[in-house]
Amino acid sequence: MDSPVPAPGDEAAGPSVPTEPRPRHRDRHGRGMRGPVAPPQVPLSVSRADAFVDLVYDSRDRLERRWPQLADVDFLVVEVPGFGPDGTGGPADDEETVPLGRLLPASGDRHDRVVVYRRPVEIRTKNRDERALLVHEVVVEQVAELLGLAPESVDPRYGQE
Repeated sequence: MDSPVPAPGDEAAGPSVPTEPRPRHRDRHGRGMRGPVAPPQVPLSVSRADAFVDLVYDSRDRLERRWPQLADVDFLVVEVPGFGPDGTGGPADDEETVPLGRLLPASGDRHDRVVVYRRPVEIRTKNRDERALLVHEVVVEQVAELLGLAPESVDPRYGQE
């Protein structure tokens, strides 16, 4: 004979079904919560753009020790020529190459500005060491133009590294 189907609420129905769903956990497989791949003090967490800005500031600091008047000069990094504070639509018509940097003379209440273009410099270098050398050369050339000197006068090691 068939066993009777228990009625709802009947104690013989078996274990009771929980009325609330179980909370879902993000910690599947016991691996812990997801977090950053590397702590902030590790170079992995520094973006390429931030690392490039650091190279420009390192060159500025290196030159500022020798030329204290550079304290009043703003050093900027712009992605590509034609965008940002230089206000131009791109390279001049007579230029066949993309500039790596530019000097913007003071006007009104603005200080002199040295602009370094990040993407053109990155494209011309293969690794961080080459990039650091090229950034420093670009900064030295722009500072030399600002001071009206030869780049070798601004930094005696210019072109030797």
